[in-house]
Amino acid sequence: MQKGHLHPISLMIREINAIFAELGFVFSEGPEMETAHYNFDMLNVPKDHPSRDMQDTFYVDVPVKNGSEMVMRTHTSPVQVRFMEGHPPSGGAPIRVIVPGKVFRNEATDMTHEAQFYQLEGLMIDKDISIGHLKGTLEYFFKRFFGGKVEVRLRPSFFPFVEPGLEVDMRLTGDDAPAKLKDRWIEIMGAGMVHPNVIRGAGIDPEKYQGFAFGMGIERLAFMKYGVDDVRLFYNGDLRMVNQF
Repeated sequence: MQKGHLHPISLMIREINAIFAELGFVFSEGPEMETAHYNFDMLNVPKDHPSRDMQDTFYVDVPVKNGSEMVMRTHTSPVQVRFMEGHPPSGGAPIRVIVPGKVFRNEATDMTHEAQFYQLEGLMIDKDISIGHLKGTLEYFFKRFFGGKVEVRLRPSFFPFVEPGLEVDMRLTGDDAPAKLKDRWIEIMGAGMVHPNVIRGAGIDPEKYQGFAFGMGIERLAFMKYGVDDVRLFYNGDLRMVNQF
C-alpha cells in the first residue's frame, strides 16, 4: 500500500517558510473571506481602482461587517496589515513576516490562470530599511530555493500599496544552476517600499519606520522549480501528478 504524502503546494510552503525563518521571518495567516476595508482600503487602493470591479473580485453576499462589504481576498496583503496592527515594531524588534496562502480572482481558467491559487507575500518594517535590504532578501531566498548563483534585477512599476513599486527579475548562473533556468532573465514578482499611507493606517509612524513588501504566485515558483506547465494540474485531483512529489 502506498503511503500518503503532502500535496506539492504544501511541500513548497514548508520549504519557503523554512528558508525565510533563517532570516528571522515568522509565518502568519488570516481569513480567506475578508472585508473590503482590509483587502483594499487599508492597502491604499483607490475606490475607483479596476481591481475592485465585479469582473476581478468575488464579492460575497453576506451582511456587511463594520460597514464594509465582504470579498474573497484577492491577495494575502490584508494579513500583512493585520500583522502590523497587532505587532507594532518596538524595543528594537522589526516586523518580519511571511504570508503564504490561498487567494481568489474572478478570471477565466487556462494553463497559467486559476480562479483560486496560492500567493506568497513578505513584509519587513523597521528603521532605516531600504531597497537594498529587499534585494538582498530576495537574492538569499532564490539562491536557497532554486540553487546556483543568483542575480536580481529591479524595474520601475506601480502598485497602490508601495512607493516606489518594482518588478523583480531573477537570473540563475553558475554550474549548479538548473539547466532550464540557467542564464535566463525571468520576471518573477512585484515588490516595493511600503507606502507611507499603509504604514500610517496600521498605526505606525511612517516618519520613523520604513519597510519593503513583495508578492508572487507559489504555483509560478513550481513552474520554474519542477517544470510543471499547467496550473490546473495542482487542483484537478489527478494522483498521477501529485504522487510524483
